[in-house]
Amino acid sequence: MDWMAWTWPTAAFFMIIAMTLVVFTILAIKYPEAPRNGILRIETTRGDRLFITLLGSAFINLAWLGLLDAPQWGALIVSFLYAIAVFRWV
Repeated sequence: MDWMAWTWPTAAFFMIIAMTLVVFTILAIKYPEAPRNGILRIETTRGDRLFITLLGSAFINLAWLGLLDAPQWGALIVSFLYAIAVFRWV
């Protein structure tokens, strides 16, 4: 895997995503949930909200990189607040 830029932050990112998917799979098996309607007026489940969160966080981080000259930690904080909002109201 020398052709890939595997650094500890990159590996940690993919490990966290994998662990999140495992946790959400266990939650879905142990505590099945009915879809709910939120602010988007579409039915969403935990998995849908996770996907919306991951996609939105990717765009937040890309916009942060492209538009601001601030440390990336700021994008992490904004993404975390976005995730809380998605799981609360979507």
